[in-house]
Amino acid sequence: MSTRIRASSILPGHREDIELHTADGLKLVGELARPLDREPAGTLVCLHPLPTHGGMMDSHVFRKAAWRLPALADLAVLRFNTRGTSSVRGTSEGAFDAAVGERFDVAAAIEYVEFAELPNIWLVGWSFGTDLVLKYGCDPAVAGAILLSPPLRFSTPADLAQWAESGKPLTALVPEFDDYLRPEEARERFAAVPQAEVVGVPGAKHLWVGDAETVLDEIVRRVNPAVPVPLPTTWDGPVETGDVSAYADRTVASFADTPVPGPRPDRAG
Repeated sequence: MSTRIRASSILPGHREDIELHTADGLKLVGELARPLDREPAGTLVCLHPLPTHGGMMDSHVFRKAAWRLPALADLAVLRFNTRGTSSVRGTSEGAFDAAVGERFDVAAAIEYVEFAELPNIWLVGWSFGTDLVLKYGCDPAVAGAILLSPPLRFSTPADLAQWAESGKPLTALVPEFDDYLRPEEARERFAAVPQAEVVGVPGAKHLWVGDAETVLDEIVRRVNPAVPVPLPTTWDGPVETGDVSAYADRTVASFADTPVPGPRPDRAG
């Protein structure tokens, strides 16, 4: 009997709590989800939105990716809390460092999936996470990257130049009604990276509420193109139910009341 896939649906997969260890001595908490009975065709390393505004490894797009994509798209999904970030999984050591110390967090995540011999590594950044991808993710082990709602707040022209030189595929999914960078301006900014693909998403907003399925389809289209999209909306087989109420107050819900930090003046370059 087919079951409709809902926001709380957890499809079959092998999921384990993990710890990442950074070069500057911190322990970060995370989770690795893999297909249940086969090797993954690709690996997603997820870098979450601003922790100062509720971003965490359980932010809804990444949670749905981990709960669905191992079963629907043969993908492994690594999520983790960057330094000083808390979620139901726990709190990572350290403190938010305005995209400076987080370079070690990105490196630790890439090192983990390399050591686990996971294939076809793609970085998926969302908002603040896109700046981490652009600044620190152009690693030889990384096949490509997907950016969700990139604000280009912490990243610099030099970071874009590095990606341009690498030739690695780079896709930016930009909401039509984004709070920070909309499709037309994004195309201008990303013109510095010849291979960059900017995809405007009609009707979408920065937080992708109501548009997570579109995001997952676009990720799968690039990381495992052998899988047909759009992904199924029903599942024939066992389905567990996650407690999404645990995350309700941690959705990246409002940028209006709290100033969004920018680069540290002493490290802006």
